[in-house]
Amino acid sequence: MSSVIISNAHIFDGVGFLTEDADVVIRDGRVAAVDPGAGALPEHADIAERVDAGGHTVLPGLVDLHVHSVIEGAGDLAHVSEPFSLHYYQSVQYLERTLRCGITSIRDAGGAELGTKVAVDRGIIKGPRMRIAVTIMSQTGGHGDGMRHSGIEVPLLPTSPGRPRGIADGPEDCRRVAREIFRAGADHIKICTSGGVLSPTDDPRHPQFTVAEIRAIVEEAQAHGTYVMAHAQGEGGIRNALLGGVKTIEHGIYLDDATIQLMLDTGAWLVPTLIAPLWVVRASERPRSALPANVVDKAKAVVDIHRAAVAHAFDAGVPIAMGTDTGVGPHGSNLEEIYLMTQIGMSLEQALRAATSDAGAFIGPGGYGALNVGSVGDAVLLDRRLTDASHLVDLDRKIAAVYKDGVSQF
Repeated sequence: MSSVIISNAHIFDGVGFLTEDADVVIRDGRVAAVDPGAGALPEHADIAERVDAGGHTVLPGLVDLHVHSVIEGAGDLAHVSEPFSLHYYQSVQYLERTLRCGITSIRDAGGAELGTKVAVDRGIIKGPRMRIAVTIMSQTGGHGDGMRHSGIEVPLLPTSPGRPRGIADGPEDCRRVAREIFRAGADHIKICTSGGVLSPTDDPRHPQFTVAEIRAIVEEAQAHGTYVMAHAQGEGGIRNALLGGVKTIEHGIYLDDATIQLMLDTGAWLVPTLIAPLWVVRASERPRSALPANVVDKAKAVVDIHRAAVAHAFDAGVPIAMGTDTGVGPHGSNLEEIYLMTQIGMSLEQALRAATSDAGAFIGPGGYGALNVGSVGDAVLLDRRLTDASHLVDLDRKIAAVYKDGVSQF
């Protein structure tokens, strides 16, 4: 942990833009002051690193709540023929690219093992701090089941001592598998309560896992002091997830009036991942794309439905936090999601809040995604003054510096 003063900046503090330019003082990895002229006070005279951000914007460290940090590429089956351990080494560059675009905290939605998280925490590799699901839980034949009609199993990632198999059926089996995943070091549980776009043998509209099965998993998560996130695209799967007690709905493609009301009643959050189906469509347009035709058809079919459903949920007051499903698309391009959120009706400040303090609450207490006294000393310096949602286009290319715990990362 280190100390730095970023002065004369246009500041978004995680809730809104400050009315006048100010200094951000980070001391020993925590924000010590956010005030005009704070960097010139005598008590901060010992801080040697000083950055003049006049005319530029400082944001809190950004937060992505839906990342697959050890894979990349929609429908890419390269791992079937590549060495088992290669994905661990590939994840080093994925995590570094994520950090470079200003994301200092992520929630991994399946794939990353405890060793990856520890390597980041110890500074062995560069990356955002991580909260991990380890393994995706799915019913037999569900979105997370890699068994194909050929009888050949092609999982998203192979199992290992650090990544137990996530297939479970019936409440007691679900309870057992959830316990195995926690034993492997999970911070939360990720389940699939509907089919998906990328899984070739199921339909996003069809529910998966019963309410009783989901409740058993939620009970285990609560016993571990944590919660469940649910891949839930169809209305039935969303409803079951909410009735079962999940905390976040991932994707929410087919949200309708009834499920939106149920989200409001239960206090669940929506993590839309608006960019995810677009990445699939873009991947299908590349030469020699290996994506199955039905996967591409599903992605194209849901793009407009997805946007309309998320816009409707936002208008109704459903709380939204940013997640991207990166890994489906390229790591480091996560920030397009913030722009897409403004395209469904969110203001610049609302979209930034979804990507900072609102998402940061899922990383833990202590001020993640915020710039106020006592918060974590993460900050992102842009190369311009951010005043309009149009400035969010290609935002990743406008990052001038990234600080994590007060330490410049690049």
